[in-house]
Amino acid sequence: MIYRKIGGTGVEVSQLGFGCMRLPVIGGVENHIDVPLATRMLHQAIDSGVNYIDTAYPYHGTGFANPGESEPFVAQALQGGLRNKVKLATKLPSWLITCRADMDKYLNAQLKRLATDHIDFYLVHSVNKGFWKNLTSHDIFEFLEAALKDGRIGHAGFSFHDDLPTFRTVVDAYKWSFCQIQYNYLDTNYQAGAEGLAYAADRGLGIVIMEPLRGGSLSRNLPATVNQVFEQSGFKRTPVEWALRWLFDDPRISTVLSGMSAIEHVEENLRVAAQAGAQTFSEKEKEVMLLAQAAFKSRIKIPCTSCGYCMPCPSGVDIPKNFQMYNNFHMLDESFQQTVRMQYGFQVASAAHASNCVKCGRCETHCPQQISIMKELANVKAVFEH
Repeated sequence: MIYRKIGGTGVEVSQLGFGCMRLPVIGGVENHIDVPLATRMLHQAIDSGVNYIDTAYPYHGTGFANPGESEPFVAQALQGGLRNKVKLATKLPSWLITCRADMDKYLNAQLKRLATDHIDFYLVHSVNKGFWKNLTSHDIFEFLEAALKDGRIGHAGFSFHDDLPTFRTVVDAYKWSFCQIQYNYLDTNYQAGAEGLAYAADRGLGIVIMEPLRGGSLSRNLPATVNQVFEQSGFKRTPVEWALRWLFDDPRISTVLSGMSAIEHVEENLRVAAQAGAQTFSEKEKEVMLLAQAAFKSRIKIPCTSCGYCMPCPSGVDIPKNFQMYNNFHMLDESFQQTVRMQYGFQVASAAHASNCVKCGRCETHCPQQISIMKELANVKAVFEH
């Protein structure tokens, strides 16, 4: 296993991390983890050198307002001395915070749920504009300082789900040790994206990557044009290997979280992580990835660059976000389109839905791409709000 330091912490972590959001379950029931299988998977990863274990308060639960089964599972699986062999990461449920005392309440509960006296890497979970405004109004920085000082957490970071300007604001607001962003070869301009990664790295933050396989959509059932690129490359590699190697090649990335749900996933991920390191991609391999990206992007329906000139919409529609979700829907194979529909309901507030468009036409007068925005919003509505 190859190890890398997380920012300026001096702590070395495995370049492959074990994400506990998609553990195997019994009967398709999210809060019924297949404990024997999941334990075997986690132990195999640790035995092979994986030392960064990531979980969160709601994982494998019945909703984001309730504690899930992932944290207790991790506590059980790390019994017998394994806790001392790993760096444990979990997250403050930012959406549940109503006052400063809530922060201590949830952290202390998580320490008990994880059967530990400290959490090595503690993240403010799923930061976005709304959550951030609420957290800062309730003294999130004072909480983090107190938790660092009394040893309940080792290092403070945040996971992120919003736009690039918000990401920069959060990075600059506190002396974070690390951040966690969604990033893969398809999502280089999504949320924080490549610019955000560079921004955080330049400021000394460690970079933890989530969704390296985009929820599995980069591992199987790829569009035929993308498969063709890989098959004709001259390299005998699986789509998973291409996706992971592309990330491991970037020396700014500290660890890549893979949500593994089968022994076969663990074995493949471990094999790739043992073989691929930073700056090992050849020019030919880089060209292959550019071709794969282009093959995906050729399926984009709306040429929106998310410049924001169309905003703000008088009716509250988040035009760039709606177009982004619509393009995601069409870029992926049909087997993943239902997942994108579900993401639309979660990631786009109802007040910002395409159906709120009143066809005033103001947005179209400002669009540098000359997109027929009103027509395209109707198409978005037909896909996601029917």
